[in-house]
Amino acid sequence: MNDKKKKQPNPIDIHVGSRIRLRRTMLGMSQEKLGESLGITFQQVQKYEKGTNRVGASRLQNIASILNVPVSFFFEDAPDGSAASAPSGLEENSSTYVVSFLSSSEGLQLNRAFVKIADPKVRRRIIDLVKSLADEDA
Repeated sequence: MNDKKKKQPNPIDIHVGSRIRLRRTMLGMSQEKLGESLGITFQQVQKYEKGTNRVGASRLQNIASILNVPVSFFFEDAPDGSAASAPSGLEENSSTYVVSFLSSSEGLQLNRAFVKIADPKVRRRIIDLVKSLADEDA
């Protein structure tokens, strides 16, 4: 059989790619900058982020180092229910919610500013403030 259908990307490859994109955008890093750091083109980064191309183990370790996260970050909330997936009790679509939030202008601005705050006590007070404001609205 000479089937010309395009092979669909593996759901794990799509998930890992979306987590790479999530972390890259959280840091305000372009695909081009990540590609330069890896010695590849931004088009290759695009293919990784879409799940079109599978990321090899050594490359994933390198990406984790550049993006300053553990490799396990890329497998959190993975669709296969692996050990690295979200603990029970959390919504299945929690990673979708996070990606949607961080894709919004407000979410991205808030996250970029928050990660620049070095003092953990200040970060904790900001979290407490936001929670108290959310409770007032409820």
